[in-house]
Amino acid sequence: MSDGDRPAWPDAGLERPAPSPADGRVFGSDVVAETLRALDIPFIALNPGASFRGLHDSLVNRLGNRQPQILLCLHEEHAVAIAHGWAKVTGTPMAAALHSNVGLMHGTMAIFNAWCDRIPVIVIGATGPIDAAKRRPWIDWIHTARDQGALVRHYVKWDDQPASPLAAREALLRAAWIAETAPQGPVYVNLDAELQEVALAEPAPPIDADRYRPPAYPAAPPELIAEAAALLTEAQRPVILAGRAGRSLEAWERRVALAERTGARVLTDLKIGAAFPTDHPLHAGAPAIFLAPEAAESLRAADVILSLDWVDLGGTLKAAFGNAAPDATIIHASLDHTLHNGWSMDYQALPPVDLFLAAAPDPVVSALLDELGPGLSLAPSLELPPDEIALLPTDGAIDIDALARALRHAVGVRAVSLTHLPLSWNGAAWPFRHPLDFLGSDGGGGIGGGPGISVGAALALRGSGRLPVAICGDGDFLMGATALWTATHYRIPLLVVVANNQSFFNDEQHQERVARMRGRPVANKWIGQRMIDPTIDLAMIARAQGAAGFGPVTHCGDLVRTFDAAIAAVENGAVAVVDVHVAPGDGPAMAASSARPAVRKA
Repeated sequence: MSDGDRPAWPDAGLERPAPSPADGRVFGSDVVAETLRALDIPFIALNPGASFRGLHDSLVNRLGNRQPQILLCLHEEHAVAIAHGWAKVTGTPMAAALHSNVGLMHGTMAIFNAWCDRIPVIVIGATGPIDAAKRRPWIDWIHTARDQGALVRHYVKWDDQPASPLAAREALLRAAWIAETAPQGPVYVNLDAELQEVALAEPAPPIDADRYRPPAYPAAPPELIAEAAALLTEAQRPVILAGRAGRSLEAWERRVALAERTGARVLTDLKIGAAFPTDHPLHAGAPAIFLAPEAAESLRAADVILSLDWVDLGGTLKAAFGNAAPDATIIHASLDHTLHNGWSMDYQALPPVDLFLAAAPDPVVSALLDELGPGLSLAPSLELPPDEIALLPTDGAIDIDALARALRHAVGVRAVSLTHLPLSWNGAAWPFRHPLDFLGSDGGGGIGGGPGISVGAALALRGSGRLPVAICGDGDFLMGATALWTATHYRIPLLVVVANNQSFFNDEQHQERVARMRGRPVANKWIGQRMIDPTIDLAMIARAQGAAGFGPVTHCGDLVRTFDAAIAAVENGAVAVVDVHVAPGDGPAMAASSARPAVRKA
């Protein structure tokens, strides 16, 4: 898409700059801004900072605040999270700018989330001046680091600190290429303040950015694809673990075709986005965060297991088989090993693998289908499940399943993208029938990421006809609530439902387990956990960000009516937040986690 064809949204008229006279001068930051445009980066989310004031000027006065358009954020963590959410939908990166070492420190958790989620984000930092003689007293000194990239080097794919404007252009070209190449992930480019503000003797020569980021398509050798296809053909009880996957409908349909062609049972995971229709007859049980009983039984019965970049293959097999080695032949298609390092343990347990396909899963599925050729399939029906209106409770306290049923009833036949779900979510409560029906978790378990990720996803979904819906825990919402101001400011419609148990309840359960192990009072588990006295008015917090606030909803009979009003507000262009008081408790998604250290979530 050319710059002239790109729609000027979200509402670029809100922050349209006055015309800047052309005087022929070019500065280092102009080269950086023009490189972002050449890379077709649509937006750059930022919280302003003096360390990149030169770049900020170039974005506004050189490029006219268009491609990329600035998205003002109230916290650096939100800036990265919004870019994360954008890429979860599109598969392509947007940029986030972080102010100096302090802004990078703010943004580190969101960068780690994107890293664990294998999501491309171009993070632009700034520092300096590196030349000590040019630093302002005090402030430039505390905002200058010798090796700023060291703060994130263990959880980005690549980082650089270029020393000239042309080197900065090359660094951004390389960064975009590395971020977008599978396995995807965040990258960091740190710009010296002096580099940005230096005047160039002559303009930088034009470039064709596409020539500097050639597509890389690692493919499994044909003989290994043939071996894998033969194993699947001969299998009596194959199982497919549908893991990390792209959001394309074409790739989704190929995964369905592979399962139907081989008769394989399929497992999916709530830690990542929808990868297979969850109400398909071949889907084994409901998706969950930890392995559910029906899914474990399918694995134990399998004679061939095909893992398509499954998150934590080793841990999943251990959950199903204990310490015994699985009898099944295991095929694993992934490039994730190329990112593993000695600092972060996000690579999970080492799995037993009999046939390894070093390639991204979507091309592997296509190659397997080509190798298998035409054949009989189950051709199952994908009719909608029975109407659930009769199951709606009309009174009493609310649990997470009642919330889900009421919300599903309220959205009706609308196309919905669930941009975030709480740990207590029941995967059986809402079928996923499209790759955009569910976008996955925050990746790294960093609490507070849900609102920002959802704003970025809603931005990418704007104009798609899909209703973006985030269901967040109260702790997640409270830590990330000010991300919603960016959505209201730029007119990005979004529905946020807060499953509010007024507690960091997952940690209540940990305190209960410790108390039982030590023979101490379980009754004290709530101390230091409950967000009560005073009760926090989440709807008022939403209204403070310019959103429409609803609730608290405390009775089941009020759910559908409140959701109807909130959805109407979103369809009129608003951000709406519904505070729903839910009874504390774990849903099936966390049922298998009782013996494991869990992620801190509300």
